Amino acid sequence: MAKCEICEKGQMKGHRISINRSQVSRRANRKWKPNVKKVKIIDSGTVKSIYICTRCLRSNKVTRAI
Repeated sequence: MAKCEICEKGQMKGHRISINRSQVSRRANRKWKPNVKKVKIIDSGTVKSIYICTRCLRSNKVTRAI
């Protein structure tokens, strides 16, 4: 579910680094997920619902159905 259908933004992987200890010894795996919402849009005259990130929604890349 965590993938934008417009810009294909998906989850990213990386490391959470502990600040209190040595950065070399204390690392934990972490995932960052995009802020994805389920929105009804108008696509060629029909209404359908897709998952879209808030960045694409804010920049008006789709026309929302009311």
